Amino acid sequence: MAGLLPSLRVRFVETVGVPYVTLRDQFYDTLPRVNAFDQLTQSERYATIPEGWWIGAADIVNSTGLVELGQFKKINMVGAAVISALMNALKGEAFPFVFGGDGAGFAVSPQDEAAARDALARVARWALTEFDIEMRVALVPVTDVRAAGVDVRVARFQVSDGVDYAMFDGGGLNWAETQMKAGHYTIDPAPAGSVPDLTGLSCRWSQMPTRNGTILSLLVSPIEGAAPDQIAKVYDTIVALAQALDRGGHPAPVTGPGSSWPPKGAKLEAHAAHGAGSLGGARLKVLFESFVAWVLIKTGIKLGGFDARRYARTVGENADFRKLDDGLKMTLDCDADTQAKIEAVLSNAAKAGLINYGVATQDEAMMTCIVPSILTDDHVHFIDGATGGYTLAASRMKAQIKG
Repeated sequence: MAGLLPSLRVRFVETVGVPYVTLRDQFYDTLPRVNAFDQLTQSERYATIPEGWWIGAADIVNSTGLVELGQFKKINMVGAAVISALMNALKGEAFPFVFGGDGAGFAVSPQDEAAARDALARVARWALTEFDIEMRVALVPVTDVRAAGVDVRVARFQVSDGVDYAMFDGGGLNWAETQMKAGHYTIDPAPAGSVPDLTGLSCRWSQMPTRNGTILSLLVSPIEGAAPDQIAKVYDTIVALAQALDRGGHPAPVTGPGSSWPPKGAKLEAHAAHGAGSLGGARLKVLFESFVAWVLIKTGIKLGGFDARRYARTVGENADFRKLDDGLKMTLDCDADTQAKIEAVLSNAAKAGLINYGVATQDEAMMTCIVPSILTDDHVHFIDGATGGYTLAASRMKAQIKG
């Protein structure tokens, strides 16, 4: 399972050399949860991030090249590692983040800036050491974002009783990423031998075949100067089309994603789990835990307080397959008619000078997970297309802009 039996609880450790300050900014904790995704196209649902906060950005250099080499699962694992390392460095305290396929965006309070900076540096070193993958990571002051004429606003989307995800608006997250790619605000990898705490990061679920015809990954980004109400109408139309699909286009079945043994992601997870220990030993541990969980799912046997089949259902309920982060991102299980309608809306909006967009299609979706505990319902699960998804859609959007 998305932990297919990981550790029962996340092992939070002090960030080496960085004292953790217990006095926390309560801004994000007090935000109301929005239960309906279609309400998140409304700007009034978003709250302005306070002065003094920091915006984080991370992505893989040449992720498109890795897609061409078939390294789809590795890309998602490294991208999700950013969020996992931050969650552990901040000791499980809630903070706004968004998964981007080949990276992540997030925001942290002033009290958490040092711990976040250290975690980013460690993830960048880990990606180089374990996979020879170069990552860009950066922290940008909110003050600088606003000085550039954009803003950072955030909302919380409640996807299930146990989990909510941050949604971003205002253009500041995109601005921070652009600055990072231009070489500004970047953080160097930590010294050789440094490792992040990636406890809970896993990728043990099987890929999820389409039930409706295709897995459609789409990215939509507003063009600078386009009227916000016009952009909202475009988003509303796409969201309405998606919601008319079976389960709103959710790629995971009602019963949750399937599992097989041995899991294809076992070696990747071992790279996340072994720390200073043996890679082979970590892989054996993953294989043993996943075998036990696979048996529990297949047989329906309950172990202690753990119900594997209920857990699998919760995984699907908690999954993040649609988001707004200064644009619209969705990975949908889509039929041909709905796909044609969505692409027509996108094409017309692009011709009207409102948006840039990119789409990618594949036969399966995949999932990468962060599981603090299999006995609670607060585990998070990121969905992407199984053969490039968001990364491929982003490359096509760039080509469209250049063309």
